[in-house]
This record gives sequence, structure tokens and C-alpha cells, in this order.
Amino acid sequence: MTETTGVWMYAVTDGALAGDETEAASGVAGEHVRAVHEGGLTAVVGTVPLDDFGEAALARNLEDLDWLERVARAHDSVVAGLARHVSVVPLRLATVCLDDARVRALLTEHEEQFSSALTLVAGRTEWGVKAFADRKTLTAAVAESDSGEADSGSGTAYLLRRRAQLAAQENVERDAAARANEIHDRLLRTSAAGRRGAPTDPALSGSHEWMVLNGTYLVDDDRTDEFRSEVEELGSQFSGIRLETSGPWPPYSFAGAERISP
Repeated sequence: MTETTGVWMYAVTDGALAGDETEAASGVAGEHVRAVHEGGLTAVVGTVPLDDFGEAALARNLEDLDWLERVARAHDSVVAGLARHVSVVPLRLATVCLDDARVRALLTEHEEQFSSALTLVAGRTEWGVKAFADRKTLTAAVAESDSGEADSGSGTAYLLRRRAQLAAQENVERDAAARANEIHDRLLRTSAAGRRGAPTDPALSGSHEWMVLNGTYLVDDDRTDEFRSEVEELGSQFSGIRLETSGPWPPYSFAGAERISP
């Protein structure tokens, strides 16, 4: 490295890497990706210009959504390519060290954390599940459930239905939250781990649907079909709730890399 370049970190693994798994990959600056070893760990990195990826430049560039999207895609492409061959701990975007010596020091300082994370994610992949609620349909479904099976032609039945409709309108957010909780709990049964995040900002997602669940799940690779079948069943079980699945992804949500700083 020189005073004008730094080292961008993509991921850490304890698996052996064939040369073509790194040399063929192109990184965030179009650089050839390479490996830095320390102990039983390997960091996959790339040499990048500090004019674009130094601290001051990053503070400026991260505000540029087009630049951020382009760099994030390149970063994920490297990580996803590695994850097809070995277990990886993805590093958070913009983890930049001054040189290879600092990369090796980071591997030593966080050896226990990296090793524990690699044990957790081995043979597993991350999946995302989002639940969107349609307020009108959900209100009607809750009202129908609450009104019971009374004779539809009787005055009593009408009053019961009307009362249920008013109650459902008042409590629709509570009912949506209850359904989201049940969906999350059910998905945890077919996952090794699961996390719930804040709903995605509509400005970033491009969708104005009402998101009631933003979940990520670490799923054993040999239970993928079971997990996806459970999502499909849940999607048909709850009126007014639409489920959207994404993945498979490298295990970004379960590696703990957000706590690692160069």
C-alpha cells in the first residue's frame, strides 16, 4: 500500500480459497480482489484509492445515492461470490484499513468474534421476509372473524357485524402487529436464527405499502425448501397480509460485523 491507497475489506473466512475465487473478482474500485492471511483466518480485500475511499471522501460519497448503490452492488457481488464456495463473515460497507498490517491486526483482535460468527453461519444462508398489510382488507377480515356466525339476515347479526367493523377499524394496527408477530414466530421454528428490523423507508424501497414485518432469517441450507414452504403457507393463511421473500443472501444480519471497526 502507499499513502494514496488503502485496503477495502469485503469478508473474512476460515476456509481455503482457490486463486480463481479471488483473482477473478472485481471490487468496488474495479480492483483485483486478493487474500490476506493471519492465523486460521483469511480476509478478502482490495486495494483502493484514498481519493475516493478515504475517510473524507467516503463521508462525501456516501451521501451520493447513485455512488452508494454502485459501490454496494460491487461489494455484495464479491461477498456473494465467495459465499458460494466457503462460509463468510461479510464486513460492513466501507470498512477501510490503511494497509495489510492493519488487516492482519484486525483479524487477530477479533479472532474469537470471527470464529464464533463463522461457526454460526456455516452451512446456512440468509433469507429476507417482509410482510405488507392492506388496511382495508385486514379490517374486513378481522371484523368478519369477530362478528361470528350469526344469521346474516337478523337485526342482531347486522349490529354484531357493524360493531365488529368499528372495532376492527380502531384496532387494525394492533391486529396487524399480532399477525406479524405470529408470522415471525412461525418462521423462527424453521430457522437457526431470526431478527426483526425497522420497516424499510419508503423513499428507499420505492413502495408505499404498509410494512408490518421486516425480518431476516438464517436458514440451514438443507431446510431451504421447508422454510420457503412455510412462507408460502403463511402468505395464504392471513387475509390482508402479503409476504415477500428475498434471498438467498450472504449472512450480513448474523455476522456481527457492524461492531468491527478498522
